Amino acid sequence: MTVNLEVAEGVGTLRLDRPPMNALDVATQDRLKELAEEATRREDVRAVVIYGGEKVFAAGADIKEMQAMDHTAMVLRARALQDAFTAVARIPKPVVAAVTGYALGGGCELALCADYRIAGENAKLGQPEILLGLIPGAGGTQRLPRLIGPSKAKDLIFTGRMVKADEALALGLVDRVVPAGEVYEQAHAWAARLAHGPSLALRAAKEAVDAGLETDIDTGLTVERNWFAGLFATEDRERGMRSFVEEGPGKAKFL
Repeated sequence: MTVNLEVAEGVGTLRLDRPPMNALDVATQDRLKELAEEATRREDVRAVVIYGGEKVFAAGADIKEMQAMDHTAMVLRARALQDAFTAVARIPKPVVAAVTGYALGGGCELALCADYRIAGENAKLGQPEILLGLIPGAGGTQRLPRLIGPSKAKDLIFTGRMVKADEALALGLVDRVVPAGEVYEQAHAWAARLAHGPSLALRAAKEAVDAGLETDIDTGLTVERNWFAGLFATEDRERGMRSFVEEGPGKAKFL
């Protein structure tokens, strides 16, 4: 399989496994969607790591496969391509991308689907589609400017240039840079911490933030208000507040 889902202690690792560069061909895209939806459904998956291995995250689409596609073929395929990445972005649980080596084109777009990005010092990210006479087609023109702002996103998209980890951090494209050998360990630790948190509150927080970014402030506040009030019906809220009153802050243990 080109993508695998490995689950341990509440953390599901979506592992890209298509050597040597994890090129995202059609079969890999479809498998990614299938496993993202599985991670969404599974109660034993409470947080997710996206990982491409020690050497490379994902170097982009399979260019040879794309070269053989004409306009009609891509019209029929483009929605499925976006749907695969959207399935990752809509996992209603904390998702962290563990980025080593190249994360280019579709690889960068996949990292953008995560809530948090930890990159190795050897990471190189970018949207080089313009160099092929194309634009990003798996969400790059939409998620990248929402993350780093339109002018910085346009610079990367217009030029197709790669950025190293330190510049990616300065741009806000990644959130933490660590030694390459520690990327997965630190990403897993981030996910594991949240896997032991209040799952419904984490889901509410993610959906409130994501929905609010897509709408006006008043509608966003309505989304927040509804989630906030709704959480008062949950066992996690009872457990968290009882622990705070009886033991002090930060000591609650959630199921």
